[in-house]
Amino acid sequence: MKALTYHGRHDIRYEDVPDPAVTSPTDAVVKVTTAGVCGSDLHIYHGNPFSPETGYTPGHECVGVVVETGGQVTRFKPGDRVLVPASVGCALCRSCAAGFTARCERAKSSTELCYGVSPQLPGSQAEALAVAHADVNLVHLPEGISDEAAVVLTDNAPTAWYGCRRARIQPGETVLVVGLGPVSLMAAQSAFAMGAARVLGADLVAERRAFAATLGVEPVEGEDARTAIREMTNGRGPDAVVEAVGSDATIELALKAVRQAGRVSVIGVSQSNAFPFHMGLAQVKELEFAIGLCSVHYELPPLIALARAGRIRPETVVSHRFALSEEPTAYELFAGRADGVRKILLDPAR
Repeated sequence: MKALTYHGRHDIRYEDVPDPAVTSPTDAVVKVTTAGVCGSDLHIYHGNPFSPETGYTPGHECVGVVVETGGQVTRFKPGDRVLVPASVGCALCRSCAAGFTARCERAKSSTELCYGVSPQLPGSQAEALAVAHADVNLVHLPEGISDEAAVVLTDNAPTAWYGCRRARIQPGETVLVVGLGPVSLMAAQSAFAMGAARVLGADLVAERRAFAATLGVEPVEGEDARTAIREMTNGRGPDAVVEAVGSDATIELALKAVRQAGRVSVIGVSQSNAFPFHMGLAQVKELEFAIGLCSVHYELPPLIALARAGRIRPETVVSHRFALSEEPTAYELFAGRADGVRKILLDPAR
């Protein structure tokens, strides 16, 4: 089959790879109808991968149709339309049984918990994908949810919801989201769904700020974001901050901008080994700080219900769609933040 493969910094190729296969009676094979490019994929693209190997297929966001199942798969059959959550559970430990796949007790490394970050679990930017423990790691897609919305529900929306949930957003509060990419845009929608009265949005890209405003987000303008945030909140600061970039600078902004006794929730992927966390500032401000990785399985049920009811609209973050073979254009556009890019989808059938 055809798939994208990673070979080093800015070197992702469209080429032939072996077809995925059922190798265990609990496996399934899914024909990918739509895949996504995530901000986390850019770490790999820019030569900052999560494992040292090369030659594997990236991507951890897709929807598709089941084409083959092992003999012990009972919940799915060929022809079923499914969503493939980005996080992968073993289906055997206590954490995975509760939906907390990011806490899998049997995984030897984090690369076993997500598709497309190492050769251990080939990714979804391909014509087909093998899914282990399919009864746990696949989700039936109900009628009324488009492929566009479903791809966002595989990772971006659950990560955003997780970040807002851990920020303990309360009705009537003011929330700041840092970064206005797909995850942050879904965090804004999640915050409103949880009852936030105001959502402020900070991003260096003017086009992103302008689009966020169409969703009810109040853009943070000017070169000094911290001062602008203070002015927008009458000197008080937001009640909660959801940080979805993962850089030292944006995490520092979140910590300094939040109000006294506020909450900061970091969901941006950070590869920093030595973030200079200001303990004195945190103590004086009496801050709550949360950081972690989303277990998609746990967060999905309310999101699917909200999407079906129209309370959140995951498809609104999608801006571009390309054929899988157009990988160079897709990745270059996403990395360059050009042409109003937000979420890019890939179509293996084109």
